Amino acid sequence: MRILVLGAGGYLGGHVTEQLRALPGARVLVGGRSPGADVAVDLAADRPYLLAGALAKAAPDAVVNCAGATGGDAVTLAEVNARGPAALCAALREAAPGARLVHLGSAAEYGPGTPGLRVAESEPCAPAGPYGATKLAGTVAVTASGLDAVVLRVGNPVGAGAPATGLPGRVAALLAEVADPGDPEGELRLGDLSAYRDFVDVRDVARAVERAATAPGPLPPVLNVGGGEALPVRELVRRLADAAGFRGRIVEAAGDGSGGGSERSARVSWQCSDITAAAAALGWAPAHALDASLAALWEARPRSFVPDGVAAP
Repeated sequence: MRILVLGAGGYLGGHVTEQLRALPGARVLVGGRSPGADVAVDLAADRPYLLAGALAKAAPDAVVNCAGATGGDAVTLAEVNARGPAALCAALREAAPGARLVHLGSAAEYGPGTPGLRVAESEPCAPAGPYGATKLAGTVAVTASGLDAVVLRVGNPVGAGAPATGLPGRVAALLAEVADPGDPEGELRLGDLSAYRDFVDVRDVARAVERAATAPGPLPPVLNVGGGEALPVRELVRRLADAAGFRGRIVEAAGDGSGGGSERSARVSWQCSDITAAAAALGWAPAHALDASLAALWEARPRSFVPDGVAAP
């Protein structure tokens, strides 16, 4: 089986590529802009006919699109998250119409959730900002493509290599800079941590991708991939601090300029995904406990300082 992974150099893409390379009988190709890519493509800029030429040469049985932008201005988000999947689908229809497409979406597509409730794939989407809106546009392009395709709507991934653009990675970087983590008088000043989020181990995300890429027959157009539980963000921070041996105080300093606030957290105070459809379609369920995810994150913690501006994802 030939599997092409786009965005393999990113956080999710790296874990997905590692998971797929362990699959017996699979040949995993990497596509992207890096010089070492097996297939040279740029979803944000290449015309569909150019993408089609590259895909025809690769002749994949499955394509996994992990490429995406979580930050940047609205133009950047639209180019990568919306235009990219649309161009990819157009190219696949021409070059490899029988290939299975697995596209990584985001729970941010749903927008604000209702406290105490899990959101199912059938619920309407009302994203709260450009990131969620552009990810939703990418999902629509995939589900309307007519291809053998599935979108995995991923919650908040946690684990080794988590980037500093998300709260777990940023907090790990800040904790790594604490001179004496055992000092009970120490402080870790962050933004508003009152939101609830659905965290999922990045290794479980990779396992869901593997099952989606190899499952026989058609799949539902969208499947939620999350932990299935909503956790207070401040609890995640406290448990990560415990993993780091930090014994000081965690101060939520939103509004005073020291740790920043989170506009998105104010608008989306609750997110929790119903993951029963993924269990039925893929036989998948999360296997890693949050403490194991945080331990893996801390073990692979970043060593460089991350400046202020930490807020809930």
